[in-house]
Amino acid sequence: MTVLPTLLHLNGPPGIGKSTLAALWAERHPGTLNLDSDTLHRLIGGWRDEDGATHQIVRPLALAMAATHLQGGRDVVMPQFLGRLTEIQKFEQVALTNGGVFREVVLLADKPESIARFERREDVSEWDEHNRALVARLGGHAFLAAMYDQLHEALASRASAVIVRSGQGAIEETYAAIEEALRT
Repeated sequence: MTVLPTLLHLNGPPGIGKSTLAALWAERHPGTLNLDSDTLHRLIGGWRDEDGATHQIVRPLALAMAATHLQGGRDVVMPQFLGRLTEIQKFEQVALTNGGVFREVVLLADKPESIARFERREDVSEWDEHNRALVARLGGHAFLAAMYDQLHEALASRASAVIVRSGQGAIEETYAAIEEALRT
């Protein structure tokens, strides 16, 4: 039996643990590309600019990187909030077009806890500081609440998406829940 490469999309609100879990997933699945777009942003000149124009550059790069890695028969894990159905579908199409499968896991806590987790998240890099300032400029708590609602709207059309509850500090437990969800 041939095992197809997988593009595993870890979706969820900011600060829910996507990047932490993706790094752990890649570490435990050798050869898997951890396609963390937060890392890609910092490779683009002008990423600190307030207009956020690097998002328009990073998304096509991420699609191309995912395609290349899947074509090589290797898995991709992508920790990225995507609240627009069309954006999710682009990555799903890349997986299918390049001989892979698309699996979507959405990490969630309730809305107030999700917002609080972003607020409690420690800024360990310039990107974290930049991202926090961007969220504040865009409306802070109200902006994060709108993102949460947007994600739920997109999920209404994603019957194949698996929701995994993400508890504060429960990294191993959440990781195990992702593995269990992907067995089905």
